[in-house]
Amino acid sequence: MHPFLDQQLGLTRRQFFGSTGVRLGGMGLGLCAASSLRGEEHADPARMHPPIPGLPNFAAKAQNIIYLHMNGGPAQVDLWDYKPNLAEYFDKDLPDSIRQGQRITTMTSGQTRLPVAPSMFKFQQHGQCGTWVSELLPHTAKCVDDIAVVRSIHTNAINHDPACTFVMTGSEVPGKPSLGSWLSYGLGSVSNDLPSFVVLTPTWKSGAAAQALFTRMWSSGFLSSKYTGVALRHVGDPVLYVQNPPGVSPQNRRAMLDTLGELNRRTLEQLGDPETITRIAQYEMAFRMQTSVPELTDLKQETAATLEMYGPDVNRPGTFAASALLARRLIERGVRVVQLLHRGWDQHGNLPRDLRSQCEDTDQPIGALLTDLKQRGMLDKTLVVWGGEFGRTVYSQGSLTKDNYGRDHHPRNFCMWMAGGGIKGGQVYGETDDFSYNVANNPVHINDLNATMLHCMGVDHERFTVKFQGLDQRLTGVEGAKIIPDLLA
Repeated sequence: MHPFLDQQLGLTRRQFFGSTGVRLGGMGLGLCAASSLRGEEHADPARMHPPIPGLPNFAAKAQNIIYLHMNGGPAQVDLWDYKPNLAEYFDKDLPDSIRQGQRITTMTSGQTRLPVAPSMFKFQQHGQCGTWVSELLPHTAKCVDDIAVVRSIHTNAINHDPACTFVMTGSEVPGKPSLGSWLSYGLGSVSNDLPSFVVLTPTWKSGAAAQALFTRMWSSGFLSSKYTGVALRHVGDPVLYVQNPPGVSPQNRRAMLDTLGELNRRTLEQLGDPETITRIAQYEMAFRMQTSVPELTDLKQETAATLEMYGPDVNRPGTFAASALLARRLIERGVRVVQLLHRGWDQHGNLPRDLRSQCEDTDQPIGALLTDLKQRGMLDKTLVVWGGEFGRTVYSQGSLTKDNYGRDHHPRNFCMWMAGGGIKGGQVYGETDDFSYNVANNPVHINDLNATMLHCMGVDHERFTVKFQGLDQRLTGVEGAKIIPDLLA
């Protein structure tokens, strides 16, 4: 017997009426989607990415977000957490009073010593605010009056995979929606021709080993699959099969999709599966992307001055510079969330060489992105976030010399920054101890930062929930995350 018929025959009277109510609602949604796909006169074009009812909860300061994730864990003491007094502790053991018996990874737990490695890089104050910034970040340093640096971030995980999963989904347990998916689901976007959530994974030049990027970092988890981030490739077509095969015209493709849409609508009427609605919408989005993606990635439309601002790598597809410019172009076209994940920041050894290379990849494009957004009047409505999954230890992993050292993972404190929509720039929030090892005041948990980001986007993190596995699931978890008012404009 057909599985559908077998299931129908086994229904109780209560199950029948219960599921029929859901099914009729699904049919209604399907008919709305169908009318949009057929181009009926009353169809609302904004229905491609509508917000859910009731969101935003209040007037949003930021309309979009660009999340710059430095995968591997940037060394805070070499970039943002200036500790000039560490010079006198060079090659001395980290005091037990500072470590306080805290766990360390197996990569350094077997060392006979934990020698302190002061940063070999110079720091200087920048902007009217006087924020201390490493010499490795001269372009970002020019923008510090728009940046709020948070020095007291801490997280739960000490290894990359759970830490990356945690920073992106608010949980170390895989299967939860990412930040971008939550925002795509809750707020949608105004673009009808591009996904509401786009992911870019630029290359890196250091040649250093890099941690793997798992799709769970941009997955929709238990939400509908249409809220998963769409990763644009930098080799070949940006999206697989975005071009029609030889001999297939756009008119033929349109006719095929219309027929396929009709078959899917009949399936929806029969089974009421909401994923069928997703399938209809995704086919239509794919068709629209055949036109929008080539136009998006054609950087020849940019002025010479803009291209020069992003640096010499901007014309090489897949570089961080090209990706940063694409991020601005995506936001400009109505995409809600853009996520850039740059690998190679896991410097257990040869940190001075590899960290310098990583900053050469990213610093000028990041400074250009902030400047570009500001010049176009977009920064006030775009929240820009920079950070990794954890920080690095003040002590050296392996051998230590004056000009070479490595650093192990450190979840107890690290630096992230935010700029743009809803953020009060030109400030440093939170402080660490003299060894950049523990938070001294104003600790900020990863989920506190996520709650603050949601607030900038007009979302109350405590009310933004989805029932799953018996819990009202939230991006910020169930343990009482809090907004950081001092960061808000």
